[in-house]
Amino acid sequence: MNILAAIDLSDASQKVLDQTKRLALALSAKVWILHVTESGPEVGRLNLGPEMVREQAAQEYNKEHKDLEEQAETLQKAGIETTPLLIQGATVEIILKKSKELKIDFIIVGSHGHGGVYHLIYGSVCEGVLQSSQCPVLIVPVHDRA
Repeated sequence: MNILAAIDLSDASQKVLDQTKRLALALSAKVWILHVTESGPEVGRLNLGPEMVREQAAQEYNKEHKDLEEQAETLQKAGIETTPLLIQGATVEIILKKSKELKIDFIIVGSHGHGGVYHLIYGSVCEGVLQSSQCPVLIVPVHDRA
């Protein structure tokens, strides 16, 4: 059994990882934790924009890599075989591509509950994954609503 947990490394990601841990332990599943980033390791080597901008993008990528590794270690300590993946690209497309490549049985994503104008402009990762996924998708509500 293979599970892909797509996280954004925000505080809300912990709720997604809690559900991932619960499901992985119940199913004796292997887990891939995926974070899709806007900046990649090559940003620091390109001559795009001022050096300070390139350096900041490289630092952000390194921080995301470290944070993702820490999340994976938490699941590994619980006895779950876990692989962190940090990939640059379009979030929905990367999630769907990796789910096929890795023969994923379940995708787990968080829903922030944004609506209205935000949803109109940015769309929804959950919605995009749910509409095109070849496997079941577990959507974890991560917003705090009273």
